[in-house]
Order: sequence, then structure tokens, then C-alpha cells
Amino acid sequence: MAKRILVPLDETPAAQSVTEVVAEMARGGGATVRLLRVAPEPGNVMSGGHVVAYVDQEAARLEAEGLDALRAVAARLGGIPVECVVRFGDPAAEILREAEAFGADLIALTTKTASSLTRAVLGSVAEQVFRRAAVPVLLYRAARESAA
Repeated sequence: MAKRILVPLDETPAAQSVTEVVAEMARGGGATVRLLRVAPEPGNVMSGGHVVAYVDQEAARLEAEGLDALRAVAARLGGIPVECVVRFGDPAAEILREAEAFGADLIALTTKTASSLTRAVLGSVAEQVFRRAAVPVLLYRAARESAA
């Protein structure tokens, strides 16, 4: 039974669908969950040829926004021990790095439906993590959104 579960989340509601499954696993096994948001490396924010925010300021802003979003998800997990972290860089590499740093014994993430050709040409973060992780990976396929 997993005791340390890493859950990478992006900004999409579909990605958060895995949290219900993880919450049940964590409750049943007394696990700690770490929610992870990986953002692109920040750069200077420019406007009219002038720097509006420097890299460190933009990183702080992105980290604060990411932590707020993760804490909102954590609040819905009802009493499970949850940690929230934001990292910057390549999503797959950062997920794997965080899994090692956290001592995760399970990585749980949502995978999107994609054609075989798309996966073969572009790959996906979930697929990269699945292939390279040193611990088990739970890939959860989110329900398809109904067409409007």
C-alpha cells in the first residue's frame, strides 16, 4: 500500500479528476499526498520595451498562484495529510525529480485521450513519466467532456 503519493496537476479540471481516486487510496492506507504543479521557467515580463517584472518576481507570482490552486484542491481532500509544491521546468523531468525528493512510492496522474499517432510523434508527459519512473505510476483517464 502506498504511503507517499505524488499527484502532479496542471490547470485543467480533467487533471484534478485523479484526486478522488487518490483520496480514497490515502484514506484507506494512511498515506501522505503531495500535490505538484510544474510551471514553465519564468522570464522577464516586458511591456513597451520595458521590464515590468523580473524573473524572480514572475517566479514568485507563478508560485503563489500555483500554491493557491493546489491548496484549493487540498481543501477538498478532507483531512488527508497533503503537501503542496510548485516547481519550474520540463514537466516530466520535474515530476520524476519531485518523486525522488519526496520519496514517493506511487505517482498518480491523469492521462488525456490521444491518438496513437499523436503519442508516437509528440509523446506525452504521462507517458514519459510512466516509462522513466522508478516507482509505480497510476495513469487515470479522465472522463471525456461532453460536446457542447
